Amino acid sequence: MSDEPQTRSGRGPILILAAIVAVVVGLGLGFLIPVSKPDPEVSQSIIGGPFEMVNHLGETVTQETFKGRHMLVYFGYTFCPDVCPTELQSMTVALNDMGKKADAITPVFVTIDPARDDVAAVRDYIGFFHPRLVGLTGTPAQVKTITDAFGVFYARARDTGETSDYLMDHSSLIFLMDEEGRYVTHIRTGTSPEVMARQLSDAL
Repeated sequence: MSDEPQTRSGRGPILILAAIVAVVVGLGLGFLIPVSKPDPEVSQSIIGGPFEMVNHLGETVTQETFKGRHMLVYFGYTFCPDVCPTELQSMTVALNDMGKKADAITPVFVTIDPARDDVAAVRDYIGFFHPRLVGLTGTPAQVKTITDAFGVFYARARDTGETSDYLMDHSSLIFLMDEEGRYVTHIRTGTSPEVMARQLSDAL
């Protein structure tokens, strides 16, 4: 304990000077050392995976059904009052703005509310959006499998007392998958159709 004042007074300035030099040198080297990019294989192994669902035509589909084309995937539900229709409309406008380049993409809507979103409900709902939009529903277990694969959160919110009148809390990202069903990128909620079209074009 008796040596502590001496250490502070004798070595303190030297240590501080050394620290300053180290920071300056480190900052300088930061301009020279390239920052490594995230390994795409890591992202591809986290998002996406096997699933089995039922499309809006009543046909059983799996991840293999979509191979050979990019998938643009949005998770939501037909009773959603605002966010879901807004995002699906943005997807529609973005794909239309992309012209022929959008032909390589299959837009997909996946319900997180299978209790109310049967095949007929999903088919009616997607008719308001892009003509090539594919709607997917299934059993609660099938929905859980695909949402787990994409890391999507969803839960029933507090209802209003009526058994069929409730809202769903859920993640609201749009996922772009490649021709092999591997993750490419995602688009955040509220992205304008113009920006979305540019991001998609750049990612293809």
